[in-house]
Amino acid sequence: MDNRHLFLSAGGLLLAGTAPAARPAKPNVIIIYTDDHGTLDMGCFGAADLRTPHMDSLAASGVRFTQFYAAPVSSASRASLLTGQFTRRAGLTGNAGYTGLPLGKETLAERMRDNGYRTACIGKWHLGSWKEYAPNSRGFDYFWGFLGGCIDSYSHFYYWGGPNRHDLWRNGEEIHEEGKFFAAETLREAEEFILRDGDDRPFFLYWAVNIPHYPLQPAKKWLDHYADLPAPRRMYAAFVSTFDDYLGRLRAFLRERGLEENTLVILQSDNGHSTEVRTFGGGGYCGDYRGGKFSLFEGGIRVPAIVSWPGHLPQGETRDQTAMNIDWFPTILELCGLDASGIDVDGRSLVPLLRDASEKSPHDVLHFDFERQWAVRQGDWKLLCNAIDVRPDDRNETLEGLYLTNLGIDPTESENLLGEYPEKAQELLKLREAYVASLEENDRR
Repeated sequence: MDNRHLFLSAGGLLLAGTAPAARPAKPNVIIIYTDDHGTLDMGCFGAADLRTPHMDSLAASGVRFTQFYAAPVSSASRASLLTGQFTRRAGLTGNAGYTGLPLGKETLAERMRDNGYRTACIGKWHLGSWKEYAPNSRGFDYFWGFLGGCIDSYSHFYYWGGPNRHDLWRNGEEIHEEGKFFAAETLREAEEFILRDGDDRPFFLYWAVNIPHYPLQPAKKWLDHYADLPAPRRMYAAFVSTFDDYLGRLRAFLRERGLEENTLVILQSDNGHSTEVRTFGGGGYCGDYRGGKFSLFEGGIRVPAIVSWPGHLPQGETRDQTAMNIDWFPTILELCGLDASGIDVDGRSLVPLLRDASEKSPHDVLHFDFERQWAVRQGDWKLLCNAIDVRPDDRNETLEGLYLTNLGIDPTESENLLGEYPEKAQELLKLREAYVASLEENDRR
């Protein structure tokens, strides 16, 4: 009998009523990274037309962030997540190809593995496809998924280009699972990794789903459910709810095996919703916030984020303070009681804020870079340069030069306040220049 049958047999015995898996001294960790998931696209974030009961339940069991940030595009966001660094310092401000996250950067997976965790990346990688850039070379013991930016969920061929680029891998070996729905297969792989026979170490799982990124391939039951929604919201909503079903199955799996109370679960999107022609020109929801994927306006970088660890973190609470995906690296280390010496991160632990709603944000300043765009935020003030204003079907416009906003005065960022507050713009510009100078100084050392 091979190992896979052993895992499934073990799962069957546990469901039949035997003792749950022994709980490791340190908590397990699951990071769930959705893909092109809009700023407000969960019921608990205000999307009244969406059915997301399992995302909403996760928020009810933990803490939900209303001002949580990431990069505006896939690879840059993932680089920041795994290094704990702003994108420019992480060395990846756009999307990856054969190369990606610079070699030599310590990843969260490496730190977890070095502290006794078994590690897996299941789903989308998009941080470089050459062997030295691939997950197994960046701290992950196990990888199952695709290395590029997007695939068809059934043929597993690269969707954006091609036409003949198949992209499905187990560790360094290309595999073929034609006709099997990718998200369903990632859940199966996640469950088997969690139940891995004979390994009682705690686990670190990075479940990087490809939903609701195009191609939009939702379950028929959800297309039927949203039949009265106009396009493209209908297709997008159906895909979000398709993922919600799989999230519910994962949480049920953890409960059935007695793992829920010793598993830290983090859920967030990599960036804002897409308005590309391949996603029918839109479908995502960011309320009054301007922008979307590729933009440093709020709709591109403000993402839904939830963290849950029942019995250890508050439940059903909201945090309005600013935080960012770079913060998960030090936060996870602190919550897991792991060695954080020598970590080189821009992120700050969110543990004090998670445990006490009166704590201030750990950040005075946030920095953003995407290709020619950059932005700096301090308090409610935000200065952008060469900001992209995204439009349906890729009809985007670049607003050349500086653009000043204040999210307290106008969260829609509809007006450039540069002429009204030139002194504030200069203050933020100096913060930006000092940040860039510090990076250049480090490069010279």
